[in-house]
Amino acid sequence: MRWENLTVKSGGSQTDAALFGADSVVTRTFDTPEFRGITFHEVRARSIINRVPGVSRMSFDWTVNPYRGCTHACIYCFARKTHSYLDLDTGIDFDSQIVVKVNAPELLRRQLGSRRWQGEHIAMGTNVDCYQRAEGRYGLMPGILAALRDHANPFSILTKGTLILRDLEVLKQASQVTDVGISVSVGFTDPELWRTVEPGTPAPERRLDVVRTLSEHGIGCGVLMAPVLPFLSDHPAQLRATVRAIAASGATSVTPLVLHLRPGAREWFMAWLGHHHPHLVRRYERLYAAGAYAPKWYQRRLTRQVHELAQEYGIGPASGGMPRRIREPESVDPEPARPNLSEPTQLSLI
Repeated sequence: MRWENLTVKSGGSQTDAALFGADSVVTRTFDTPEFRGITFHEVRARSIINRVPGVSRMSFDWTVNPYRGCTHACIYCFARKTHSYLDLDTGIDFDSQIVVKVNAPELLRRQLGSRRWQGEHIAMGTNVDCYQRAEGRYGLMPGILAALRDHANPFSILTKGTLILRDLEVLKQASQVTDVGISVSVGFTDPELWRTVEPGTPAPERRLDVVRTLSEHGIGCGVLMAPVLPFLSDHPAQLRATVRAIAASGATSVTPLVLHLRPGAREWFMAWLGHHHPHLVRRYERLYAAGAYAPKWYQRRLTRQVHELAQEYGIGPASGGMPRRIREPESVDPEPARPNLSEPTQLSLI
């Protein structure tokens, strides 16, 4: 695997040191059912706050990603291409060769305390899921959230993982001192489609339980209805069932996003499609003939349908929230302890 060519880039064209060196990598496997067939590469990262490239369509500038690769194994995941930078394939290797930045919490705390850091919003879960199954063993997120809380640094999390509820208390504490945004990804509620497209994730209804629980504890939670899969989950009856379930969970918003197929994900998804739905291959080739994104007319139609249903069920599209006034927290516990590594926490898959 290539490690040294992964570099930290400064604001200009200068390239700084490698993100981590080959001499700092420890490879482990665990002979337990939830981790069988998965290899973990534990590294000590040299930087954890990443700038989003200027050409990105993302609405944020900074991210934190404690993992590379993802055991959720979503067929369509756009982050698959990143594994090719390590000389790994974007299919099975992305699902089973997981890079773990074991020093992420302490490194983040140090970087947040730097005079150069301006306290900008940090997004998590936008590349791979920070609450994927590996988090149950490595327990990096409690320390990451505690660092953000202690520096009153605004942040957001996008996840499919139910394990976020383990960190409910520190999320509540953080929300007292800064702007915290939580979104859960639920693109559809069809159980058969879920089992083949997102085989390593908790079931859609379990994710909506997360939304419900967060809401009950005073933490507003939106739903990213993503991805909507053309010809597989976009029938009006399917859209209605999904939006109805999202509304029933108490979600503050629903934001639809049509499947996009970037290189790395496109090949893997089309191979899956050819195996499970061969009659749709030509339709997908035509729909995505111009590139990674579905045509604008299709995206607009789908968005309009979802927003009309959301209005019918009493929820609306996501809107940017105003930052909360920073104030001293009432009571803040010290940094939460990480889980005992000999007794891994397992995500609920059904």
